[in-house]
Amino acid sequence: MNALLKGFQGIVDPESQEGQLLSLLAKNLLPRHVAIIMDGNGRWAKKKGLPRVEGHRKGVAAVKSTIEYAARLTLPVLTLYAFSSENWKRPKNEVNTLWRLLRHYLHSDLETLQKNNIRFGSIGRTHELPTLVQRELDKVTSETSSNTGMHLCLALNYSGRAELVDTFNTLLKSKRTMPIRGRDIEEHLYTSGVPDPDLLIRTGGNMRISNFLLWQIAYSEIYVTDTLWPDFRGMDLVKAFLEFQKRERRYGGVESSSGVIDD
Repeated sequence: MNALLKGFQGIVDPESQEGQLLSLLAKNLLPRHVAIIMDGNGRWAKKKGLPRVEGHRKGVAAVKSTIEYAARLTLPVLTLYAFSSENWKRPKNEVNTLWRLLRHYLHSDLETLQKNNIRFGSIGRTHELPTLVQRELDKVTSETSSNTGMHLCLALNYSGRAELVDTFNTLLKSKRTMPIRGRDIEEHLYTSGVPDPDLLIRTGGNMRISNFLLWQIAYSEIYVTDTLWPDFRGMDLVKAFLEFQKRERRYGGVESSSGVIDD
């Protein structure tokens, strides 16, 4: 049996389409860090004649499925773009619903995170979030801090540009000797200590990065699917990984008979 299929024993039939797709994955070629722009909740609801908030509620099921699948595949890091700094512009009722859904998820799924040895964290200007949300984030972060499995990170009140502003301000306050090096910046990003994403997935079909991890995705492979986020499931994640494993990553170099060389 394929090594990755063992993580789904008793859950996925090896002879099913899902099992066959899983068997095609090469464990040694899986991305170390996957970042996902979860887009399409509103459009999903509109297509079904439902209020936008129903799309967000349905999107929670996609979050749970994706996290569980990624953990079973032993993915080291998964970052989900949950709420951007620009999302405050949405109707107040919609924003408040998002915070209620987040608090409910953090409270109800802490046991699941523990059971799956998942370490939880968040990035963004989380100090600007509602107090009750901050408390739940702090609690789950603290109680899963000793877990050694997948690192799950939620980007909340996040902006790639704001992250760079915060990083440079921190460097200025530290009175670091000029010139500032790339390594100095990386050490002060929200994601310090975490490898850059190998793969950026965007659901919903739009071809843009929406101010997400601007520094970190410099050499990420990008995969866009038309699937709206509420319909995204483990199979969709596997399809993205299979596409990723077909890519040839050169990091600005060119291919030679002996491997990748600088241009």
